[in-house]
Amino acid sequence: MQIESLFSKIHRATVSDANLNYIGSITIDKKLMKKAKLKKGQKVEIVNINNGERFATYVIEGKKDSGTICLNGAAARKAEIGDKIIIIAYAYFDKKELKKFKPRIVLVDEKNRVKEVKRDV
Repeated sequence: MQIESLFSKIHRATVSDANLNYIGSITIDKKLMKKAKLKKGQKVEIVNINNGERFATYVIEGKKDSGTICLNGAAARKAEIGDKIIIIAYAYFDKKELKKFKPRIVLVDEKNRVKEVKRDV
């Protein structure tokens, strides 16, 4: 049996841009992607702390060390620049894998720079 569980998340990122006229997705600073083990095109869930919106989209790689967290297309309607969001990735595990696995939690500052990476919930 496979169980869907938390793989990684970027916690309390600040939306730096919103581009309504782009084909949907979220653009994330390449360094943040690497720290959270996110891949281009990977499905993520976005939780907006400011307004309670929760939606899914996919990842586009942004410029390294830019601090970019940009919601694109329809997702741009779900948050405003300056909103705090959580970017969550899930994965499927069998029971044995899940016992050993520790999710990666990336904590960021106001400019989306990595403050700390934790390895548990």
